[in-house]
Parts: sequence; C-alpha cells; structure tokens
Amino acid sequence: MYRSHVLVCGGTGCTSSGSEKIIQKLEEEIKKNDLTEEVAVVKTGCHGLCALGPIMIVYPEAAFYSMVKEEDIPEIVSEHLLKGRIVTRLLYQETVTPEGIKSLHETKFYKKQHRIALRNCGIIDPENIDEYIGTHGYEALGKVLTEMTPDEVIETILKSGLRGRGGAGFPTGMKWKFASGNRGNVQKYVCCNADEGDPGAFMDRSVLEGDPHVVLEAMAIAGYAIGANQGYIYVRAEYPIAVERLKIAIRQAREYGLLGKDIFGSGFDFDIDLRLGAGAFVCGEETALMTSIEGNRGEPRPRPPFPAVKGLFESPTILNNVETYANIPQIILHGADWFASMGTEKSKGTKVFALGGKINNTGLVEIPMGTTLRTVIEEIGGGIPNGKKFKAAQTGGPSGGCIPAEHFDIPIDYDNLLSIGSMMGSGGLIVMDEDNCMVDIAKFFLEFTVDESCGKCTPCRIGTKRMYEILDKITKGEGTLEDIDKLEELCLYIKENSLCGLGQTAPNPVLSTLHYFRDEYIAHVVDKKCPAGVCKSLLSYTIDADKCRGCTLCARNCPNNAIIGRVKEVHVIDQSRCVKCGACMEKCRFGAITKK
Repeated sequence: MYRSHVLVCGGTGCTSSGSEKIIQKLEEEIKKNDLTEEVAVVKTGCHGLCALGPIMIVYPEAAFYSMVKEEDIPEIVSEHLLKGRIVTRLLYQETVTPEGIKSLHETKFYKKQHRIALRNCGIIDPENIDEYIGTHGYEALGKVLTEMTPDEVIETILKSGLRGRGGAGFPTGMKWKFASGNRGNVQKYVCCNADEGDPGAFMDRSVLEGDPHVVLEAMAIAGYAIGANQGYIYVRAEYPIAVERLKIAIRQAREYGLLGKDIFGSGFDFDIDLRLGAGAFVCGEETALMTSIEGNRGEPRPRPPFPAVKGLFESPTILNNVETYANIPQIILHGADWFASMGTEKSKGTKVFALGGKINNTGLVEIPMGTTLRTVIEEIGGGIPNGKKFKAAQTGGPSGGCIPAEHFDIPIDYDNLLSIGSMMGSGGLIVMDEDNCMVDIAKFFLEFTVDESCGKCTPCRIGTKRMYEILDKITKGEGTLEDIDKLEELCLYIKENSLCGLGQTAPNPVLSTLHYFRDEYIAHVVDKKCPAGVCKSLLSYTIDADKCRGCTLCARNCPNNAIIGRVKEVHVIDQSRCVKCGACMEKCRFGAITKK
C-alpha cells in the first residue's frame, strides 16, 4: 500500500509539453529520498485542462500542480511528498483559497461537466488492465453475457436514446438492431471509427490514450448483441500513443480471457484487431473506412445497401466511433433510464468537445446535452483571451458551420445545431473572436476539404475546388457580387449531388458564414477591405506622423525596403513595395504603425 499516488498526465498534449521527462525526474527524486515504497507514480490519460500541461495531481490531498517544470520536481518531492507541505505556488491557482485547497471538481472548468465517456481519463493507468477492472471495468460485459439476451442489450441501448457521437447522430440501438438478424448463421463485424480527422478534434484520441479498455469492452458487448465474433478498430497512424495503448490493452484483455474464445464461460467468442489509417479524412465516412480496412483505396460506396446489410467484406457490419462506445458499459451497468435522464428530449446523455481556438481553457470537456454555448465558452472555457469579444464558434469541423454571437445562448444538441446551419460532428469546437475573418475561415475549411476529397465523384472533386477558387479570389480583393451568388449556387449543387457525407457537408462552413456574416463578404468585394484585418491582399500599413519618432527600427526590419525616412524624421511606407508582413508594426515601440 502506497501512502501517496502521483498522477501525471501521459496524453499527447502533456507529453508534447515534456511530461515524460517530468515522470523520469520524479522517479529519480523519489528514489533519492527513499520514498519508493511509499509513493507511486502513475502515468494517466488526459485530465482535460490541456492548456495547463504538464499536469500532476498528488493524492490523497488532490493537489493539482499545473505547468510543472523539471526544476520544480525536487521541491515537490522534498516539500510535499517527504514533509507533507503542499507547494502552493505551483498549484492551479483557482484551487487555492483562503480556507485551503479547493477540490478540482469545484473549479469553473469542471463544475458543470459530467464525465461518462471520460470517466477514467486522468484517473487510471491506461496500460494496467487491473486499474480498469478496479473501476468496474468489464462488469458490463459480464452482465450481458450472463444475465441478458442479445435482444435485451439492443433494447437497453435503444431505450437509452444514445445517438452516434461521430457526426450525424443516428440512433445507436437502431443501427445495432438493423444488423442483428440471422445471429450465428452469417459472418458479421463490429468496427470502431477512431480515425478522427477534423481539424482541432482530439476527443477520441484522448479516450483511447486514457481508457482503451472501455472501447474493447463496448465492442464485445456490441458483438454479442448483433452476433459478431470479430471487431476492427480503425485508428489513424498519427496517434502513436493511442495505437500503443490499444495494442497493450488488446494483449492484456486476451491474457485475461476477456477477448478471444468462450468469454466468461458463456460460449461467446469475440476478438479485436487494429487497422491503421494513413490520415485520409474521407476514411471517417463509414463505407470508405470499411473499404480501407479491406486493403483498398479508401473511397465511399453508394448506399443502399447500408453496412448493416452489406458492409465490411460484404457482411453485415456496425460502425460506431470511440465516444459512442465509451458510453455503452455505463448504460448497461446503470440502466437506460439513468442515461436518458440526462440531456434533452431528442439528445440524451453527454457530449465530449475539444475546446480550442480563442479560448482561455483549451482542452477536453464533457457536458450534458442542452448545455448552452455561453456556458461552455464563458464558464467552462474561461472566456475569450485579452478581453476580446466572442464572434463565432465552429462546430463539426469542415462538415459543420459557424454559430454567431446571436445564438450564444443556444442549448447544444443535435437538432438545435442543425436548425441554425451547423452540426454536432465528432465534437470539435473552435472559438473565434473579433480578429477572425469569416471569409478566411470558410476558405480554410474549403482548402482542407479540397485536399481530402477522394475524387470519386465530380461534384465534390471539381465543385469544392471551384468554391475554393472563388473564396481565394474574394480574399484577394478580386471578387464580384456575382461571385457571391455563384458561390451560393455551387454550395447547394454540391450538397445535393455528392456521393458521401464529405461532399454533402463540405459547403456548410461557406453557407453558414454567408448566412450570418454576408456583410464581411460584401466588404471584401465592394469595399476591397477585410474588416478583421486578416486577408493580406486587402491590408495596408500606414505610419502615423504624430507618433513616429524617426527611430528607423521599422525600416531596418522591413524585408523589402518599403519604408522611407531618415533618422529623427517621419517615415513613410511605400505601398507599392510593401509585402504586408507586419514586421514593422511588430517592431514599432511607439504604436505609430496601424493596419487597415
């Protein structure tokens, strides 16, 4: 028995901030102070507050140390772990109060969260199956194999109201029911979409890194429900930590008899293999993903037939994403009514979001469906940095749309987001402030879609390219009002005629920005100005004669010799030579240079 446990985040975010070196230094100092038998160091998954990494939590005091550096470790070990004195200056400051150390769950970031899919992330060692079992892991699998029929399992998932967390929100139980016929007579498959290609999305990666066994358990439950004996997890190769932990988890589950033959002595056989994706966004579409698993080029197939009838290797197949599976064991253990009691009428349970962009608390959050966007951004996210105003939030990545300030109080669920031209998507939530140009944002997502289109159908392959060209033309100040009309027409054509979800949803960022921020498009076209000061071709840098001191610092740092003026004389920018790099404005000490 250890008297203290030191939990250090081993997720991708904190690893990139140096948590591996923190762990190494921690173990060295613990050994140096003869605390090896008293203090355990546990490498966990993501705690959520990614902006504060590397993160370290010491139990039983629950002292939350943030932005820990190697040089801080000797002090933490000698003061806290050896002498029992918490190093207050290194704590996450919101937890420090005059009355003492406040629980992490009482902080603004965590207070309104409710963790189901993320319940073990940051809590257990993801590479130790015993720790997962110690948090009721594999009990749900045991329950369904010994106490429930496959139809009862499907009915429980149906009754819970769980909808797919990967994008469109199709009812999970309905999908399982469609694939459940002819159990035992037909080869079937259970697939997990762990590809997660949206820019700014890292929800599924964090679950795989912090709690991989929950996905294995859920997939086995799904296999029992539909009568499948084989599962595949399709995970992108760019997630090396997630891939390694999945390999460890699968090996451990096989060793414990929780995957393989005759699980729990029930006669049920089920195993799981990994398939690595090469980072193609289109392989997030279910038929393209299955085509890729089969060893072919990842291109979508026409539907119908749907995968529940003819999927992987032309056999009945169900596909859910990581977050969807992460909810399954808890629904089985606590019941459908428990899960359905959370959320809204048509969107039950919770949703995980990767919060990024112009936000103070960048990180991973899990909130009940129906939580307002304002609550997520102002309370959980800590608001917009530098006192800037909220302008929009992008949900659903390249497939989603922008939510403007006028909808700041909208309750987040599937139907509400669709009603305002956005979508839930997998859960990326990118926050934008007044310094973001919405035309440039639409162009960014279109550029991504053009690169990721598989090229199989003409509307997506050619149409998105033409859309991008029009947006590029507008941001360069070369657009016309007719271009805006043509852009809108193209959007509607591509939505109606593309083969798969990638093309069908590609126009969403453009349509939503046209709807809510058309004035910015018109400013680019008519006034040849970018209101946010982002689009370089429409910018001009000028020097205020009243503020210029003639120090020549701007001229000396101009890469194109575009600034004219002698020492102690007012300088002038030659607009014909200016490349609009902003170096002069950055270097000026007197605030004499402005951009318009």
